[in-house]
Amino acid sequence: MHNETISSVEQLSYLLDETDGAITILANASAYLNDFLPQINWVGFYLLEQGELRLGPFQGKPACTRIAIGKGVCGAAMAENRTQRVDDVHAFPGHIACDSASNSELVVVLREQNGAPFGVRDSDSPLQSRFSEEDARNMERVAEIISAKIHHTARRLSKDLEE
Repeated sequence: MHNETISSVEQLSYLLDETDGAITILANASAYLNDFLPQINWVGFYLLEQGELRLGPFQGKPACTRIAIGKGVCGAAMAENRTQRVDDVHAFPGHIACDSASNSELVVVLREQNGAPFGVRDSDSPLQSRFSEEDARNMERVAEIISAKIHHTARRLSKDLEE
Protein backbone atom coordinates (compact mmCIF):
# COMPACT_ATOMS: atom_id res chain seq x y z
CA MET A 1 0.00 0.00 0.00
CA HIS A 2 2.90 2.38 0.60
CA ASN A 3 3.71 2.87 -3.11
CA GLU A 4 -0.01 3.24 -3.79
CA THR A 5 -0.25 5.96 -1.13
CA ILE A 6 2.75 7.84 -2.54
CA SER A 7 1.36 7.80 -6.08
CA SER A 8 -2.05 8.85 -4.72
CA VAL A 9 -0.40 11.75 -2.91
CA GLU A 10 1.30 12.92 -6.10
CA GLN A 11 -2.00 12.61 -8.03
CA LEU A 12 -3.36 15.28 -5.71
CA SER A 13 -1.15 17.85 -7.46
CA TYR A 14 -3.01 17.13 -10.71
CA LEU A 15 -6.47 17.16 -9.11
CA LEU A 16 -6.09 20.54 -7.43
CA ASP A 17 -6.34 23.58 -9.69
CA GLU A 18 -4.69 26.71 -8.35
CA THR A 19 -7.15 28.84 -10.32
CA ASP A 20 -10.05 27.56 -8.18
CA GLY A 21 -9.23 29.45 -4.98
CA ALA A 22 -8.24 28.30 -1.50
CA ILE A 23 -11.63 27.04 -0.27
CA THR A 24 -12.19 24.92 -3.37
CA ILE A 25 -8.64 23.56 -3.19
CA LEU A 26 -9.10 22.57 0.46
CA ALA A 27 -12.58 21.12 -0.15
CA ASN A 28 -11.38 18.90 -2.99
CA ALA A 29 -8.26 17.91 -1.04
CA SER A 30 -10.32 16.84 2.00
CA ALA A 31 -12.69 14.81 -0.18
CA TYR A 32 -9.77 13.17 -1.99
CA LEU A 33 -7.91 12.34 1.21
CA ASN A 34 -11.08 10.96 2.82
CA ASP A 35 -11.51 8.69 -0.18
CA PHE A 36 -8.00 7.21 -0.24
CA LEU A 37 -6.92 7.16 3.43
CA PRO A 38 -8.13 3.92 5.04
CA GLN A 39 -9.27 3.62 8.65
CA ILE A 40 -9.89 7.30 9.35
CA ASN A 41 -13.01 8.98 10.69
CA TRP A 42 -12.13 12.64 10.01
CA VAL A 43 -9.88 14.59 7.67
CA GLY A 44 -9.79 18.31 7.10
CA PHE A 45 -8.20 21.68 7.59
CA TYR A 46 -7.93 24.42 10.17
CA LEU A 47 -6.69 27.83 9.04
CA LEU A 48 -5.08 30.60 11.05
CA GLU A 49 -7.50 33.50 11.39
CA GLN A 50 -7.45 36.27 13.98
CA GLY A 51 -4.86 34.49 16.13
CA GLU A 52 -6.60 31.11 16.32
CA LEU A 53 -7.27 28.07 14.16
CA ARG A 54 -10.68 28.12 12.49
CA LEU A 55 -12.38 25.16 10.87
CA GLY A 56 -12.02 24.89 7.11
CA PRO A 57 -13.24 22.27 4.63
CA PHE A 58 -13.40 18.73 6.03
CA GLN A 59 -14.92 15.26 5.72
CA GLY A 60 -16.42 13.58 8.78
CA LYS A 61 -18.61 14.40 11.75
CA PRO A 62 -19.10 18.03 12.80
CA ALA A 63 -15.92 19.39 14.34
CA CYS A 64 -14.66 22.01 16.75
CA THR A 65 -14.85 25.35 14.99
CA ARG A 66 -12.07 27.19 16.85
CA ILE A 67 -8.83 25.96 18.39
CA ALA A 68 -6.44 28.14 20.36
CA ILE A 69 -2.80 28.05 19.29
CA GLY A 70 -1.01 25.61 21.59
CA LYS A 71 -4.20 23.73 22.55
CA GLY A 72 -4.85 20.17 21.45
CA VAL A 73 -2.93 18.37 18.73
CA CYS A 74 -3.76 20.94 16.02
CA GLY A 75 -2.85 23.88 18.23
CA ALA A 76 0.42 22.17 19.22
CA ALA A 77 1.32 21.62 15.55
CA MET A 78 0.73 25.33 14.85
CA ALA A 79 2.62 26.53 17.94
CA GLU A 80 5.60 24.28 17.23
CA ASN A 81 5.37 24.56 13.41
CA ARG A 82 5.89 20.81 13.09
CA THR A 83 4.02 17.58 12.46
CA GLN A 84 2.26 15.94 15.40
CA ARG A 85 1.76 12.15 15.19
CA VAL A 86 -0.16 10.93 18.21
CA ASP A 87 -0.71 7.19 18.78
CA ASP A 88 -3.16 7.69 21.68
CA VAL A 89 -4.95 11.04 21.77
CA HIS A 90 -6.34 10.30 25.24
CA ALA A 91 -2.77 10.44 26.58
CA PHE A 92 -2.03 13.76 24.81
CA PRO A 93 -2.11 16.66 27.31
CA GLY A 94 -4.94 19.03 26.45
CA HIS A 95 -6.40 16.87 23.68
CA ILE A 96 -9.63 18.33 22.31
CA ALA A 97 -12.17 15.53 21.79
CA CYS A 98 -14.45 16.62 18.95
CA ASP A 99 -15.33 12.96 18.27
CA SER A 100 -15.02 10.52 21.16
CA ALA A 101 -14.46 7.69 18.64
CA SER A 102 -11.06 9.15 17.65
CA ASN A 103 -8.05 7.43 19.20
CA SER A 104 -5.07 8.55 17.10
CA GLU A 105 -4.29 11.70 15.14
CA LEU A 106 -1.88 13.05 12.54
CA VAL A 107 -1.57 16.80 12.05
CA VAL A 108 0.75 18.42 9.51
CA VAL A 109 1.39 22.11 9.02
CA LEU A 110 0.47 24.19 5.97
CA ARG A 111 3.18 26.80 5.42
CA GLU A 112 3.73 30.09 3.66
CA GLN A 113 6.65 30.24 1.24
CA ASN A 114 8.79 31.70 4.05
CA GLY A 115 8.00 28.70 6.30
CA ALA A 116 5.49 30.47 8.55
CA PRO A 117 2.46 28.28 9.36
CA PHE A 118 -0.94 29.39 8.07
CA GLY A 119 -2.97 26.30 8.96
CA VAL A 120 -2.98 22.55 9.51
CA ARG A 121 -4.20 19.39 7.80
CA ASP A 122 -5.68 17.02 10.38
CA SER A 123 -6.58 13.30 10.26
CA ASP A 124 -8.24 11.31 13.04
CA SER A 125 -8.67 7.55 13.30
CA PRO A 126 -10.71 5.30 15.59
CA LEU A 127 -7.64 3.00 15.75
CA GLN A 128 -4.79 3.58 18.17
CA SER A 129 -1.38 3.96 16.50
CA ARG A 130 -3.03 4.24 13.07
CA PHE A 131 -0.47 6.67 11.61
CA SER A 132 3.11 5.66 10.81
CA GLU A 133 6.21 7.76 10.18
CA GLU A 134 5.69 7.05 6.47
CA ASP A 135 2.12 8.35 6.73
CA ALA A 136 3.52 11.50 8.33
CA ARG A 137 6.02 11.99 5.47
CA ASN A 138 3.28 11.42 2.88
CA MET A 139 0.94 13.90 4.57
CA GLU A 140 3.77 16.43 4.81
CA ARG A 141 4.08 16.09 1.02
CA VAL A 142 0.30 16.62 0.77
CA ALA A 143 0.68 19.80 2.83
CA GLU A 144 3.46 21.01 0.49
CA ILE A 145 1.28 20.41 -2.58
CA ILE A 146 -1.73 22.16 -1.06
CA SER A 147 0.34 25.07 0.26
CA ALA A 148 1.90 25.62 -3.19
CA LYS A 149 -1.52 25.59 -4.89
CA ILE A 150 -2.88 28.10 -2.38
CA HIS A 151 0.21 30.34 -2.76
CA HIS A 152 -0.29 30.38 -6.52
CA THR A 153 -3.95 31.37 -6.00
CA ALA A 154 -2.95 34.19 -3.63
CA ARG A 155 -0.33 35.52 -6.09
CA ARG A 156 -2.86 35.45 -8.92
CA LEU A 157 -5.46 37.23 -6.75
CA SER A 158 -3.02 39.98 -5.77
CA LYS A 159 -2.10 40.52 -9.45
CA ASP A 160 -5.81 40.75 -10.33
CA LEU A 161 -6.33 43.35 -7.59
CA GLU A 162 -3.40 45.44 -8.89
CA GLU A 163 -4.88 45.64 -12.39
